[in-house]
Amino acid sequence: MTNTHNDLTIAANACFLIFGATGDLARRKLFPALYSLYREGKLEEDFAVVGIARRARTNEEFREDLYQSIQEFCRYKADRDDQWERFAQHFEYKSLDSSNVLGFHELRELTNQLDVKFNIPGNRLFYLALGPELFGSVSQNLRSGGLLDSPGWHRLIIEKPFGYDLKSAETLNAQIHEVFKEDEIYRIDHYLGKEMVQNIEAIRFANAFFEPLWNNKHIANIQITLSETVGVEERGGYYDKSGALRDMGQNHMLQMVTMIAMEPPSRMLPEDIRDEKVKVLRSLRGYSSSEEVRNHVIRGQYSHGSHKGKDLPAYREEDSVNPSSTTETYFAAKVYVDNFRWAGVPFYVRTGKRLPVKTTEIVVEFKNVPENVYFAKKSVLQPNLLVIRVNPMEGIFIKINTKRSGSESVIIPIAMEFCQSCEIGHNTPEAYERLINDAARGDSTYFTRWDEVALAWSFVDRIAKAWSEDASDLHHYPAGSWGPDQANNLLADDGFKWWPVNGQDEDDVIWISNKQG
Repeated sequence: MTNTHNDLTIAANACFLIFGATGDLARRKLFPALYSLYREGKLEEDFAVVGIARRARTNEEFREDLYQSIQEFCRYKADRDDQWERFAQHFEYKSLDSSNVLGFHELRELTNQLDVKFNIPGNRLFYLALGPELFGSVSQNLRSGGLLDSPGWHRLIIEKPFGYDLKSAETLNAQIHEVFKEDEIYRIDHYLGKEMVQNIEAIRFANAFFEPLWNNKHIANIQITLSETVGVEERGGYYDKSGALRDMGQNHMLQMVTMIAMEPPSRMLPEDIRDEKVKVLRSLRGYSSSEEVRNHVIRGQYSHGSHKGKDLPAYREEDSVNPSSTTETYFAAKVYVDNFRWAGVPFYVRTGKRLPVKTTEIVVEFKNVPENVYFAKKSVLQPNLLVIRVNPMEGIFIKINTKRSGSESVIIPIAMEFCQSCEIGHNTPEAYERLINDAARGDSTYFTRWDEVALAWSFVDRIAKAWSEDASDLHHYPAGSWGPDQANNLLADDGFKWWPVNGQDEDDVIWISNKQG
């Protein structure tokens, strides 16, 4: 049941069992998220958290790790006061070999004790911050160990990657479904928890001057950029087997396409919203041949370069990377959604590592006015843009044309900006806070359903298959650049260009903004 308190949505009282509790994800994201929810009154006193991992830890050591995690990564800082002590007492640690069923029986006894201590009605939220190869066996042992026998609800959160391809994803899904029903499984894609991704629905469906124009009659193209300045860091071994397509394309990029392209749902309910996203994935035009993949998808790998005066190594020189690797660290693609609304509108998506700016942005470029109208004859008119800035700055801006003050007919572009981050500060809720809270409340809107996962893999697998057959189209780009030149040609061939992203704004635009100063 969902409760309300001071206009805040409160998670149902539950026992959170976090597998992989000594790992990087728990330390950087999960523990800070739980503390922020507690500080904001979205977690009351009737909850418990059991951290589970192989290594030995006492409760005191675990709580000290928890404190250090909050101090380093949480948007709220903790003081060692009564409030912190109340929060920390909800946390217990259990050393557990995930293959040891006896340990799961002991875990069940611990959770039963915590139910009594904190007045929890048997609700269980299992968070598997583990490698996907363990999802199936841990699910089986949760059942064998009696952890699903409690009287409340049982929900499972799993992290990407959901397999390596469609076949492995189907195997993984079958293993989990032997234990959990589909409506109990919450596949987390943290991009769906970001404020401005969730705000896409409001921008589209709550504004009368956008929705009537949101179609192929008025929109020329849509551009989605997810750029990173970092390399593969300590993930070289994983990344060399995955690459940008599987790491970012199958999940984050396609999810943002679905949010932009979906039809208005009949009701704002989780399954109705996810039904509309699935319809978009079903409408994606699949690439039917290797030649079509080469014409529509550009892949790149970073070589030696520099950024802000710092020399950067080539990808093949990174730790745990094959010196002759053909794994892509960048890809750009031209995607079509072949339905009545979007037929003929190209969606350009790009993501990569070692690019100049860290940002995630969606640019909607509207069709220009006819060339024979008066103002178009007098000036070179720029197209109108709606830009949704997702990360790290959050907000939107609209670029329009207006007459230069004091002139008769000189047209100049201006941008009207709303900076969400500037308005509410950087203490905005993190994606993991929203998603953990949603899962605890049973709201699956911003989690991916199995049919979404399967359809996304079906689309991506065709690209991966073509790449596996021929590596001659792998283009190298200097670290610190915007990727291979061929990615620019992808748009230029259609008469378009990549629009500058945040941090690379055009100099000839006059800004009207809510930013201070």
